[in-house]
Amino acid sequence: MNPLKNLSVLRKLVQLASFLLLVYGSVWVGYYTADKLSNAFPVLTCAYDFQNADYCVLIPFQHQLDHRVGGVLAAGGEVARALLPTVISLLTFLALFVFLNKAFCGWVCPLGFFQEVVHMVGQKLGLQRSESLPARLVARLRPVKWLMLTLLVFLFPLLTGMGYLNHDLGSPYCSICPSRILTTLAVGDTRQLYVDSSSTTHLVLSLTADFLFGLMVAFALTVRQPFCRICPLLALHATFRKLGFARLVKHATPRCERCGLCAKACPMDIREIHTEMERHDVTFADCTLCGRCVEFCPEKDVLQLKYTVLPLFRADPAYFKGRKKAQTRWEKRSLLGLLRGRW
Repeated sequence: MNPLKNLSVLRKLVQLASFLLLVYGSVWVGYYTADKLSNAFPVLTCAYDFQNADYCVLIPFQHQLDHRVGGVLAAGGEVARALLPTVISLLTFLALFVFLNKAFCGWVCPLGFFQEVVHMVGQKLGLQRSESLPARLVARLRPVKWLMLTLLVFLFPLLTGMGYLNHDLGSPYCSICPSRILTTLAVGDTRQLYVDSSSTTHLVLSLTADFLFGLMVAFALTVRQPFCRICPLLALHATFRKLGFARLVKHATPRCERCGLCAKACPMDIREIHTEMERHDVTFADCTLCGRCVEFCPEKDVLQLKYTVLPLFRADPAYFKGRKKAQTRWEKRSLLGLLRGRW
């Protein structure tokens, strides 16, 4: 198969370009220009990386709830004015999000791209991979992203600003986010990979951050997208996914009940793509619009990536055959085979 006709290859190229822009972007456009782009991006690109071209919406949410909204609520001030910056951050996020919907996760997010690269490394090292997690484990993991969004992004910063919690919990999610360590390490800054013993709260948060980053890397070698499954930004995307122009559409046929290749191909283990037989919009909460389910669907036009009413990519039997052969060849190639001259 021609690599330029392989959707996964094209997506990797877009991810690479996005990684370079979002992690090193201010090198080309200048720091002050990058600082003014939005400051509310729909991906995990970190504000602690001073070379980035923008940073994600989660940090302004936490800071505004801590330093502005919480204090006003505690003092009995004018809540509407206190909420205005948060509303502006949300509207900025939505203005960007609506164009790509949850494809920001599958095509743009630097942390998502990093996990995919680590998984490819694990594959080439010949490590035994988990193609799909058990259904019970997937069901238990799904609420975690909602808990992280509710508690770490919204509730804890708000309670901190109101004086109910230690000020060290003003931005708890950013304190443990793997993207904070990844993007700063990518620009040669090791200051975020540390243990902060200045207070008990900082000690717990810094240890959690280091442990979570290490755990993510270790799991990503054998499990697809481990952190994406619990990412609070994915939960925020899921909240507004009906507003986005891009979506995954299914026109089920009786043969779908016997197939299941789409669910097997899904890196987020969304089995509902296979079992849903009535709804057309199957952009589920955990979907990242990566398009792998469409690539590995053997039935013509059953699954489609659409932009409003326009089909961008459709399931096709001929593409499926070529894609499956290309995937088989790719999986047979390993570092051990390269060393033996069998690549």
